[in-house]
Amino acid sequence: MSLVPNFFNRRSNVFDPFSLDVWDPFEGFPPLSSHFNFPSETSSFAAAKVDWKETPNAHVFKADVPGLKKEEVKVEIEEGRVLQISGERSQEQEEKSDTWHRVERSSGRFSRRFRLPENAKVEEVKAAMENGVLTVTVPKEEVKRPDVRPIQISG
Repeated sequence: MSLVPNFFNRRSNVFDPFSLDVWDPFEGFPPLSSHFNFPSETSSFAAAKVDWKETPNAHVFKADVPGLKKEEVKVEIEEGRVLQISGERSQEQEEKSDTWHRVERSSGRFSRRFRLPENAKVEEVKAAMENGVLTVTVPKEEVKRPDVRPIQISG
């Protein structure tokens, strides 16, 4: 069960202080760029789905990037504690003799950014990709517990 509210059947990061995603009230509407011929920096692929879980030892991010090779995906730490996952899927080249009946797969650039908490060991981040799923593991620093020593009460 999620503690983050779910609006309009999508995961929302409205109350997540670590997410740098911005809620777009026009998400899902036809893009204005197609009507006004504006260049589009991203496509529907920009909404690459990412899960973030925290374990006792690490923060683990899993991103769905089907059809991409690891060379087409970048994982970066910027500004000290911001994790950025980005990449690009190229559009297939059309042959003049081809007749398309349906085009549903998207192409274009995507970028997701997450502000990491203070306990993240940003110098030890690891990333791996298997079967179209990128897994980024950010180890956590051990929480140092204060030394507590009992004081004898005299009396």
